[in-house]
Amino acid sequence: MADVKLKTPSVLAFEAKLIPSDALMFAGNFTENSWQPIVVGEKAVRGTISNRLKAATANDPAKLDAEVSKANLQTVDVAALPHSADTLKLVFTLRVLSNLHVPSTCNNPDYQSALAEKVKHYQGATEFKELAKRYAQNIANGRFLWRNRVGAEAVKIVVTADNQQLIFNSYEFSLRNFDENEQVNQLAKVIQLGLTEQHAFIKVEAYSQLGQGQAVYPSQELVMGGGKGDKSKFLYQLDGQAAMHSQKIGNALRTIDTWHSEAEEIGPIAVEPYGSVTNRGAAYRQPKESMDFYKLLDGWMLKGKEPELEQQHYIMAMLIRGGVFGE
Repeated sequence: MADVKLKTPSVLAFEAKLIPSDALMFAGNFTENSWQPIVVGEKAVRGTISNRLKAATANDPAKLDAEVSKANLQTVDVAALPHSADTLKLVFTLRVLSNLHVPSTCNNPDYQSALAEKVKHYQGATEFKELAKRYAQNIANGRFLWRNRVGAEAVKIVVTADNQQLIFNSYEFSLRNFDENEQVNQLAKVIQLGLTEQHAFIKVEAYSQLGQGQAVYPSQELVMGGGKGDKSKFLYQLDGQAAMHSQKIGNALRTIDTWHSEAEEIGPIAVEPYGSVTNRGAAYRQPKESMDFYKLLDGWMLKGKEPELEQQHYIMAMLIRGGVFGE
């Protein structure tokens, strides 16, 4: 193999190894065990004009008065707890798959063999311990709740896996740092086993005590082609029940990248080829700094430049994420 001049395959793809389901939303009370589906409804509101106006309008009192006197009519989807319930219950399942060294598609056998060798060496050296610990903590800390976690009186996570049940108080676990914790390590071992030997199946139930009647935040649908009628906001629902996209759950679980250049300032970001964070409009793994996935992988595979262990964690996390990586 050492004498073979490797070239990046034109076709190279990996299937995701962490596969979350969509997450369903239920309403109930934190101290009880009776739950009902949260139904997505509609609300029509008469709002005010609050967007930034052109200078010609904003600086003319008569034009400004005429503009702001117009009603801003909106129809939107809404989801909330009933006034008899104070807690959101969010439920999803997660499959963890092994055989990371085998791409789903690769049209270059020499490259495939060399990459498999590196993945197996990494697996033998680390047993995916660091990655599994980080995935496990993102379950324990309830990161996948997104806005449904903010301001909650209490957040409890119940995980059922490998014939055991683990209960986490989310506020005991950081959203910025990945420290050692025995309880998290128990869940991490299940994920490790799924990544290394045989698939694992995990059920996650999250309880966020938001308060009676408070709004909850399902995923928002992207409406293509000009929208549907006058409604300006569509919430994701499964048979009418409020839900979150599996992609949004997956994004939270893979928010483990603290190996990028701005980690001290902004903390962990989701594992992405260029370290992109869309709500910040920034990419934290720039090709010009040779820190993006493709430069790191090509340097390792084609030029024999073995990355530091931290960047190897990142590369393996990218393969676990899955995607199409060929030329």
